[in-house]
Amino acid sequence: MDVGSVRFSELFGSFPTSIAIVTAMDGAGEPYGFTSNAVCSVSAATSTLLVSVGKGSRTLPAIVSSQAFAVNFLSSSARDASQVFASKATDKFAHVEWRPSAVAGGAPLLTEIALGIAECRVENAIEVSDHWLFVGRVEGAETFHREPLLYRRGDYGVWSPLNEFSTA
Repeated sequence: MDVGSVRFSELFGSFPTSIAIVTAMDGAGEPYGFTSNAVCSVSAATSTLLVSVGKGSRTLPAIVSSQAFAVNFLSSSARDASQVFASKATDKFAHVEWRPSAVAGGAPLLTEIALGIAECRVENAIEVSDHWLFVGRVEGAETFHREPLLYRRGDYGVWSPLNEFSTA
């Protein structure tokens, strides 16, 4: 029995997730991107990750045509960018610095606000319900010494590691 979309959203909204902006460049050289918390590693042995893209996403055709994308994992300074890329704004790249990926079809790399970046080539695509799942082979990667941006129940937070563990 299906739990329904409301209960499903409550379940996945109950724990913090990392936030990323997935970007791609279309055939006309126009950048596209959207905010996502549906990114996960698949295999370190083959350097692959998975990203879920809604069928209604304006970024989907750019990923399909270029067969490439970048995952820009967001740092704590990227809350505003996260909100812009989650919106239906027409020029999402107006207020962010970016450079094109040399290995992921020119996909925008958001080096000023990212915690880490994965530059990917599409290895496989799987249609599931109202989404496409793209398995990407990571062809390039960068990391930056910044704090990660987290998302839970409609609000943002930052990582705060526990330095001491209770023995109780």
